[in-house]
Order: sequence, then structure tokens, then C-alpha cells
Amino acid sequence: MTHGYTTGTPESTPSYGVPQQRPVPRPQAPAPQPAAAPAPKKAGRDRYLDLLRSIALVRVVVYHLFGWAWLSVLFPSMGVMFALAGSLMARSLSRPAMSVIRGRLRRLLPPLWAFSAVVLAMMFAGGYNPVKDPDTGGTWGIVDLFTYIVPIGAPPYPGHLGSESGLLENTWAVQACGPLWYLRAYLWFVVASPLLLWAFRRVPWATLLAPLALTAVVGTGLVSIPGETGNAVTDFTVYGGCWVLGFAHHEGVLQRVPRYVAVSCASLVMAFGLWWASGHLGPDGWDLNDIPLAQAAWSFGFVVILLQYSPSWQQLPGRLARWDKLVTLANNRAVTIYLWHNLLIMATVPIIDRAYSLPFMQGERASATLDSTYTLWMFVLVWPLIGLAIVSFGWIEDLAAKRSPRLWPNGAKRGVSRHKA
Repeated sequence: MTHGYTTGTPESTPSYGVPQQRPVPRPQAPAPQPAAAPAPKKAGRDRYLDLLRSIALVRVVVYHLFGWAWLSVLFPSMGVMFALAGSLMARSLSRPAMSVIRGRLRRLLPPLWAFSAVVLAMMFAGGYNPVKDPDTGGTWGIVDLFTYIVPIGAPPYPGHLGSESGLLENTWAVQACGPLWYLRAYLWFVVASPLLLWAFRRVPWATLLAPLALTAVVGTGLVSIPGETGNAVTDFTVYGGCWVLGFAHHEGVLQRVPRYVAVSCASLVMAFGLWWASGHLGPDGWDLNDIPLAQAAWSFGFVVILLQYSPSWQQLPGRLARWDKLVTLANNRAVTIYLWHNLLIMATVPIIDRAYSLPFMQGERASATLDSTYTLWMFVLVWPLIGLAIVSFGWIEDLAAKRSPRLWPNGAKRGVSRHKA
């Protein structure tokens, strides 16, 4: 074949001295071109997982504000957040494990340091002395402050600080620092992930179900581990199943299980969790946060169903698209929102209290109306305060991730440059 043409074959008829005529080359039909390979799927974030993370963050804020126990059943935010983090961790572990762990710590610690600096300054200004802490006083009180820098354990804080008539109520330190247990659990999951993923790839079902079995041991009082160590172990077992479910989602193990089988088994596990909770109600009734085994079982089954139906959206579809910017903002500032939301809930109180001194609020009816809607006003006010925290401290997340700092990273496109490269 030469330049798309074929040379004819000489005819077998004898020439008898007549010069043999060479056949005229005939154009060959163009060879069929192979079908173009489909364009590779554009890499990017899974918007379904981003949406779940945003819902989980909103639910956490609403729960800490209103304290509704049924929210822990309606949407187990902590289990969902650990599962999503586990999926991302499994994806990252295609790189060397130590570099991944360093990267996760680099992203986590600077936002924590900013929060710790503000909270510790407020506590010290209010008269807190870690040396005289009744739980961890003396030298250990000073050593425990290290957990505000690296959250290997729960940080110390006073149960009461200031007075009830102060700017903030005297339990504000408990409210502000209480959610830091999540960072402790997240840190230990990150450190343990290389080993957990290694075990999952060899014995997936045993690794997946082991945390539930351990929760039945340490989360029911069958084996009691005292102190902060016991709390850390219990949290690790309660949410360990959700973290490993993130591995299963990334590795495609869940997708290989028929949907009806996965959903049926998950429903049975969730039913067991509710049954167990019904006989072990805590001080807040059906609040699963007070019932470790129920929390583990309900969160595990709930996450299985969410991930089994995972549609892997590249963009939010339909009416959900209107929330795209808020979903993007929440995911880009998830650590900032989680760290600051409880302190900001407390900060709404002195702001709303100022309304009682307004001239039109002096009547009993006006004051009674504000009393009856006080929590609702807290809900309305906390979101602009969270927005202020995002602008004030969120850019630290960008620096920690080695990105250019952004004040409001909601995914809105900036003006396109007139000059194209």
C-alpha cells in the first residue's frame, strides 16, 4: 500500500512482442477510521458526596443549637462525615502513606491552632488556670494543653468559667471545646488508615464488621475503660465501621453487592440499633449520641444505604443546582465551620440580649414574644456569624492546603481575562 493506492497485478495474457500495458492505478476506498475513543471522564469532586457533607454540617449546627434528640436518628452526621473522610483517605493512599498522613495533618492543624489561640486567650482572660484544674491539675494540666496543638486527646477546659451574668454564660468553654473530640477521632483514623486499608483489602468483611463487634464490647459496659482513653476507644469503635465503609465505597466493594441485599441487611442493622436504643435510653431520650451501640449500628446501616445509592454526580442536578455555591463553600470551609460553630452559637446570646433594651421592647408582650422565639433568633443569627468566621479564619485552610488564600470560595467564576494564553 502506497499513499492510499494499490498497484494492479500484471495480467497473465502473453504479450507476443506487444508492450505490456500497465493497469491504471485505481483509487482505493479510504480505510475506515477507528471509532474515536470516548473522552475520559473529567476528574473532579463527587458532588453527591459534597452534598452529603454539607447536609451533615448543617445538621450538626442545628443539633447543637436546638438539642433535638431525634436529629441523631434523622441524619447521623458524624457517621456520614467519617465515611466520606474514609473514602477520600482511601483514594489518597495510592500515594506513600507517610506523605498522605503528613498532608492530612498539615490541612487539619493550622485551622485548629487559630481556634485554639482564640479560645485559650478567652479562657485565660476569664481566669482559667490549668495548674489548678480539678481533673488534670499540676504539671499534667500544662502538658494537656498540648492537645490544643495536636489533638491526640481531648483538650482540657473548665466546666464553669466566669459568672452566669457575664457576657457569655459560664458553660461557654464546654460548649466551644466539646466538639473537638471529632478532631481527635479523625486524627487517629488518619494514622490508622494505612493499616486498616491493608487489612480491608485482605479480609474486607471482617475489617468492615469488626468495629461493630468491638462496640458491643466497649460501648455497652461489658468492658469498661476509664477516663479519656475509654472515650477515645469508644469513639474509634463506634465510627470505625463508617470509616471503613468509606474504604468499601472507594474500592467498589459496595457496588459489587446486589442493592436489594445491601439495603435489606442495612435495614436489619438499623432496626437492631433502634431496638437497642429503646432499652437503653439516655438522659436525653432517643439521642443516639448517648447510646454507643445504637449509634454505631444506626450510622453503619444509614451510611450503607447512602453509599449504595451514590450516583457520583459531576454537577448537582435539577433543583439542587441552586444550592451549588453554598455546597461548594461548605466543603471548602468544612473545618472552619465545624470548629467555630458552637462558640458562635454562644455568641448569639449577648447579641440578642441587647434587643431587650430597645425602646419598643419595654412592654411585657414584646419581651414575652422574644422569650418564646429566642432560639429561633439564635438560629437566624448564627449563620451570618459563621459567614464572618469563614471570612476571618477560613483562608487558613487554603494556606494549609498550599493554595492561594480565598475569602469566600463558593465556586463562583471570576472575571475571565481578556488576554488568552
